[in-house]
Amino acid sequence: MTATLDRPAQRVPRHAAAPAAPESGAGSSRKRGPVARVLRAMVNVIATVVMVAAVAAFLFLAVGPRVLGYQTSTMLTGSMSPLINPGDVVVTVPVPVSELKVGDIITYHIPVQDQRVETHRIVKLDVNSQGTATVQTKGDANNGADPWTATLATPTVDREIFTIPHLGNAIRALRDPLVLKVLMYGAPAAVVIMLLASIWRKKPENTATEANHSA
Repeated sequence: MTATLDRPAQRVPRHAAAPAAPESGAGSSRKRGPVARVLRAMVNVIATVVMVAAVAAFLFLAVGPRVLGYQTSTMLTGSMSPLINPGDVVVTVPVPVSELKVGDIITYHIPVQDQRVETHRIVKLDVNSQGTATVQTKGDANNGADPWTATLATPTVDREIFTIPHLGNAIRALRDPLVLKVLMYGAPAAVVIMLLASIWRKKPENTATEANHSA
C-alpha cells in the first residue's frame, strides 16, 4: 500500500516541472518582444519618412513647376554665398521685366561663352521705352560685377522667391548609382528581415501554448 501511494507522489513533481522549460522560453520571448517591436517601429518610421520625402520631392520638382509655374535650379558655385550656397535649390517665378528692380536675384542665360544659366543679383538696370531691359549682375561673394551686360529681350524673367538649403545635394546623392542600388535592394531586404523577425518572435509563444495544452 505504501509503495502504491508513493508512486503518484513521485510523479507530481515531474508533471509540475514539465512546463518549466516552455515557461522559460516564453519569458525570454517576452523579453525579446519589446526590443523587436521597437526595431520594427523604427524601421516603419524610417520607411515612412523616406517614402513621404520621395513623394514630396517628386511633387515639388516634377509636378509643381507644371501646375504652379515656378522653376527650380541647383546652385553649383559659391558666388552667391552666404545667402545661396552650392547644393541649394533656388526657386524662381517668372515676373514681367517692368517689375524688376536693383537688388533682385534673377536666373537668366548669360550673353557670353556657353550662355549658361546664372543666378546673380541685379546691380544695374535700364529699361527702354519698348520694355527691353539691360542688366548687370553680381554674385554676392564676388569682388566685382559680372563682366557683361545682359539684354532681357523676353517679356518675363525668372526672379528668386526663396531657397531650399542642401536639397540639390540630396537630389544628386539619390541619383548616385550606389545609392540607387542600396535603395533598390535594401528596402526589400529590410522588409524580409522584419517578416522573419516577426515569425521567429512568435515561435516560442506557440511552443509554450502547445506544451501547456499537452500538460
